[in-house]
Amino acid sequence: MKKIAELTAELAAPVVAERGCTIWDVEYVKEAGTWYLRVLLDKEGGVDILDCEAISRKVSDLLDEADPIEGSYTLEVGSAGAERALKRPGDFARFMGSPVAVRLYRNRDGRKEFAGTLTGYDEGTGAVTVRIGDNETTFEKADTALVRLRVEFS
Repeated sequence: MKKIAELTAELAAPVVAERGCTIWDVEYVKEAGTWYLRVLLDKEGGVDILDCEAISRKVSDLLDEADPIEGSYTLEVGSAGAERALKRPGDFARFMGSPVAVRLYRNRDGRKEFAGTLTGYDEGTGAVTVRIGDNETTFEKADTALVRLRVEFS
């Protein structure tokens, strides 16, 4: 059987496309004892509440019909957000040169989070390179908990 996130992405894709959106990510996670099925969207010009509502209603009906999930869960449909997580090679390629924050599993130089500009991504190893000030620093995939876009205010 396919993973719940993959099946949900397949079911949701036509509905999402109808609204002029794309699926950024689908995740099925347990948080504080509750299962959440999240469909995160992207759209040129931004995702609005009407997009989320329309897609949520239709996807909910499709999931009820397909019934791929045993037990209860909460369906959430929303924007991937301005500070979205970068996960796939295409995400890193699309946002090369953008401000990012890298969160590590363990302290490095006394801290776990580093802010800089994305300058490299190695598809083979998953390593991420970030320019922090005048230096470039590479973070290995095994050490990296999260890489997300960072909004800078001037």
